[in-house]
Amino acid sequence: MTQATTGPEIEDERVSVVVVSHNRREELLQSLARHRAPVVYVDNASTDGSADAVSERFPDVDVVRLARNAGAYGRTIGVRRARTPIVAFADDDSWWAPGALATAAAHFAAHPRLGLLQARILVGTEERLDPTCAEMAASPLPGDPDVPGAPLLGFIACGALVRVEAFVEAGGFDDVVRFPGEEERLALDLAGHGWHLSYLDDVVAHHHPSPVRGSADARRRALARSAVLTGAMRLPRRDALARVRRTVAAGAVQRAGARDALADLPAALRRRRPVPDRVAAQAEMLRRAPVPARPGHREEGQR
Repeated sequence: MTQATTGPEIEDERVSVVVVSHNRREELLQSLARHRAPVVYVDNASTDGSADAVSERFPDVDVVRLARNAGAYGRTIGVRRARTPIVAFADDDSWWAPGALATAAAHFAAHPRLGLLQARILVGTEERLDPTCAEMAASPLPGDPDVPGAPLLGFIACGALVRVEAFVEAGGFDDVVRFPGEEERLALDLAGHGWHLSYLDDVVAHHHPSPVRGSADARRRALARSAVLTGAMRLPRRDALARVRRTVAAGAVQRAGARDALADLPAALRRRRPVPDRVAAQAEMLRRAPVPARPGHREEGQR
């Protein structure tokens, strides 16, 4: 299927945008109009008419209708439909600033082992810097002098771009971890395959968080589930078990998330492939790195 833009001109022919959404039609329709690239929209089994509305309003968008909500795995489905070497991810409440896609494409072209680029995310109409971006900019990880930006072992999907070659080699987002907290497993595998992940603040994304979302406790519970499953899939046995113990000790909400993980634990263990020692050591370095306390801090594994 031929891809085309949602309205504005194509900013860089090397980049397309993959958007995944579930039951946020109004936010989706507003954000789609801002993308300066071919768009693949993966509808995660919405029941609010999102897919039909996009097809009607934006006939050039490649709409993929899923029969069930696949969570973050929908992005992997979207990347498979894309026809560009670079994919920028966006949610229904995020979009890329003018010039961001072209700047990112130039970075990828100049640095062949750059697998993922994390943008500077500005939140809300006040354009506040996402606090996680500030943490990323101060990454304690050892960098490569030939790769720009701060080295990472995690990212925020709604403000990230990937080299499709690297994404495919690392297995993309999976259908075990799903959402939220899906980024860590992919980041570990990208690093394990020798790809670099970098935070670069000259690439900018906007995020206006949708009011249509679950409670903070529900999110913390889901993040705890993802952290346990990611540990089971990729961390050394000792580190994975230590993560379970920390999760259980963190509180009732996190304990519930650990219990939720039990249903998917057999699938996680079937896909278990511990990362190289150097990557496991970096993950432990990040865990031990001091992080300023703040409301809404991302759970373990989400930096």
